[in-house]
Amino acid sequence: MRAVVRQAVRDLRTAPPPPPAVPSADPTVAALRRVVDELAASTHVIGELMLEVAPAYLSDTDAADVLALLCEEIGEPLEHGLAARRYAISGDRRALHGTVL
Repeated sequence: MRAVVRQAVRDLRTAPPPPPAVPSADPTVAALRRVVDELAASTHVIGELMLEVAPAYLSDTDAADVLALLCEEIGEPLEHGLAARRYAISGDRRALHGTVL
């Protein structure tokens, strides 16, 4: 049952947005976009891990108490872990601004 619910929640969440349909003509800008897209995708995976430990129904304050040890163990600042968690919940990259991106 738990696996079914987990899959249903995962299906409902917004996945990271796809790259732009028309890549930039400037190779430097295109390369930078790829790096940012890869960073966002890996952060989304970390956010899903954070959600396994601190489910979405917890506030950031309550989640911080639970995630502090995990973030310390993986060498990630707590603010980055919380931002990744918010990004996994919303799928909105703005959740990463000022922390990860």
